[in-house]
Amino acid sequence: MKDLLTAVREGHVKDVPGLLAGLGRAERRAALVELKALRKEARGWHWNERERSRDALFVAGAGCHTGAAACATWLGGRDLVGWRRTPFFRVVEVLGDRDPAWVADVAHRLAARPAAVESAYELIVGLVKLAGCPVPTTDAFVRGWAEHVSTLPWQTRKTRPLTDILRADPYLPVLLPRVFELPELPSSMIWFEDTTQNPCQWPVALLALVDEGLVERTPLVEMSLTRLLRGGKPAEQRFCLALLRRLELTEQEETGHLADWAAMAADGISTVAGHAQEVLGRMDERGELPVRSLAEVSGAVLFRTEKKLVRTQLVLIGKALRRDPTTADELLPAVAEVFGHEDIGLQERALKLVTRYLSSAGDTTREELALSAAQLSPVHQEAAAATFGVLPGDRPTAEPYEEVLPLPPVPRPLAPAPATLPELIEEVVLLTGDLRSGFGGSGAPFDVSAFERTLDGLVRHAHADRTALGDALREALTGQWRIDSEPSPHLRRWLISRSGIEIVVATLLGGESARAVAADRPSREPDWRCAHAALDGIRKARLWEAADAVLDGGVPFLLAIPTSHTGSLDPVMLVDRLRAYQRLGVRPGDVDFGQALLRVPRGEAQHEAAMAAAALGTPEGNLLAAWLRADEPLARVHRFDLERRTHTAGGLVSTPGTRTHRMLMASEENPFVRREFPHLFHWLGKPHTPTHHVCYHWGERPEGWISSLPQDAETLAAWMLPNISIGTVEEIRDTMRPLPSLAELDAPAGEAVHLAVAYGLACRHQEDRLSAVDALLILAARQQLDASLLGEQLKALLEHGLAKPNRIAESARTAAATGAYRTTLSVLAALLPGLLTRQKAPRGLNDLLAVAAECAEHCGAVRAEPISGLAETAARGGSSQLVRQAVRLQAAWEKAGPA
Repeated sequence: MKDLLTAVREGHVKDVPGLLAGLGRAERRAALVELKALRKEARGWHWNERERSRDALFVAGAGCHTGAAACATWLGGRDLVGWRRTPFFRVVEVLGDRDPAWVADVAHRLAARPAAVESAYELIVGLVKLAGCPVPTTDAFVRGWAEHVSTLPWQTRKTRPLTDILRADPYLPVLLPRVFELPELPSSMIWFEDTTQNPCQWPVALLALVDEGLVERTPLVEMSLTRLLRGGKPAEQRFCLALLRRLELTEQEETGHLADWAAMAADGISTVAGHAQEVLGRMDERGELPVRSLAEVSGAVLFRTEKKLVRTQLVLIGKALRRDPTTADELLPAVAEVFGHEDIGLQERALKLVTRYLSSAGDTTREELALSAAQLSPVHQEAAAATFGVLPGDRPTAEPYEEVLPLPPVPRPLAPAPATLPELIEEVVLLTGDLRSGFGGSGAPFDVSAFERTLDGLVRHAHADRTALGDALREALTGQWRIDSEPSPHLRRWLISRSGIEIVVATLLGGESARAVAADRPSREPDWRCAHAALDGIRKARLWEAADAVLDGGVPFLLAIPTSHTGSLDPVMLVDRLRAYQRLGVRPGDVDFGQALLRVPRGEAQHEAAMAAAALGTPEGNLLAAWLRADEPLARVHRFDLERRTHTAGGLVSTPGTRTHRMLMASEENPFVRREFPHLFHWLGKPHTPTHHVCYHWGERPEGWISSLPQDAETLAAWMLPNISIGTVEEIRDTMRPLPSLAELDAPAGEAVHLAVAYGLACRHQEDRLSAVDALLILAARQQLDASLLGEQLKALLEHGLAKPNRIAESARTAAATGAYRTTLSVLAALLPGLLTRQKAPRGLNDLLAVAAECAEHCGAVRAEPISGLAETAARGGSSQLVRQAVRLQAAWEKAGPA
């Protein structure tokens, strides 16, 4: 047994099977006790030492277990499977003398663990082959099989066709049907290029196997249809649709799935609905689509927003009516769904179709259609009156328009720090997350409230009983090697790289003094290259200061803990905290106090709080009083346009009007911050001019930055604009996250905030545009929206080629759809004149006019003056969408008058 333990410690995995063979049942049990102790001990080793012995420990433990459940638990331990290739064949070797039923039990238990399948799929397969048992069919194992098979073509220098791999796979008949039953199809399986015949892609490989008779065609058709009916991610839907198209269903198979095609046309994603529509069209041409079925599916399809689907369905209905006009009573009510569509061109098509076949409809149908005609745009009301005999004047007077905006955001009070030790430990565990990967991932949302409460709780409980706090944390976080490690340069380097609550926890439990670690950190004022790095640096400095406070235990609580979820701090509360510090003889931490200053509101409204602060008679009280009386932002900002200069044969040439031009903001110096604040904050008081350098923070969560400067939305927006702008200019995703939070701050919103929102409204990606729309509506609800300013900024973005009209139109349409028609129209009314007066209308202007017209039809004109250039555009004549939408907007503007 001693030789086995020595081999494990030294990492001699090749010797383990032979050493285990010489041990009896009792000796293996005894060795297992030592191996478990060694496994716990290894968690505190340096990673090099752990990696050296990991494989040997993994194999030895498996060979010493006598129970299937315990063995599966050992093999499923993620700390025993490293990033390098684990020798699973050694485990199969040491278990080769076990009863096949026992081995099968281990394999199936492992297959039931998603984490085990992810790390040890090859081991499970080896055990299944060793036991000669049926292959597991759990979701985790099926997913693992599909992912494994998908990667095999690329694991050798010479690519192997996926067709050959699947053909030789003994588990294909059992596992392939189960793949289609998974909640989500494996990502590596659904990746494909629809235009190629790559034999390494699943649709191509499956079709080849169908042709060879190795995969049954009918079940594959049924499984693909079932997945399409279930819905799911667009990539999954496209994969199943591509497979279905390659299978080329027969006319009989298409007819047998009429209900499925109808459901897909009604509820599927656009590509799926379009294919279903094509199938229904072929069935209709063959006379196999009943009129009632056509009417039912048309009612659902015509309610959809996709113009192409609606247009195609109207054509299909028109063909059916042309063949048999007597079906008008069944089909025309479905056409009436289009009367409420946002596109007036589709409304016109639907109205013409109804007009053409209205004579074949009964009186009841006519009455229903006449009522539905009320949804038509005012531009079609005259034609509707001619069709149904109903004059616009006969309609009841519309109710007064009322703008719908979200409720103004109300600051939510921050809950106090966890009062009991168990509550605090629970918060710490939640915040630190997956400690194996370094206390949580960078993509996780930054919960400001939880972070601040937990940080304050650690300081408070360390002040009350640091020993009890350390014991509770160590028990809750046991087994984490960074926590259990002794002080070392390695631990110091790791701590320096962190920026979360783990700094305080690891410093406390590791016994590492923050002052000792400070020797490896710069003590001078950092030369940060962007505001994100500066604010992150201030947060890290706060954490190091809090770590020292926890080790010392002399600080009762922190000063900078906000009183609102936005990060704002009530100045009266800060004065009370300083008074408590004064009474206890505690000196405030420089970084903690500096952050507290940045969080308090300033100006005339804080006169009483300033007097109370000055009455403390301390340096901190005097500084707080002076800061509260300073009725100015952290940094004043002004417009700064950035142009990249390019080299040509004639020298340097400026390139305005290209995508290299960016509208940004520069910040001015704040002498007070440079003179009075702690040195770490002096960067914030410097003047900053944007450059072409773009920092790497554009995809990170913004909550921490915003909560650091909750009173200075303009300054924050100016500093974030370089990264926000590249989301629009370079079409990068996830750069608009800060916008709703910026708009929500209880601080004035000026040119910088509006310019950030303008960039967001012009983004390519829908989720980013939604963030900008949210910010727009929040500003309107707070009565901080300057619609004219925002419209002018959007016009400037278009003039510089930094935005596209159709994207702005989509954002405007989304905002209007919430009920904010007047707000949206106010922005568009400021934007449109600069576009309408151009000699050549920009592409997408008709989309902006359509949204503006819809808004005007709901809320009326937003001012008495006409929109410059609108009348001239409407008078051009012709049937282009630009002219038609201009006519529509002018009619709505003149008819309703100013709201």
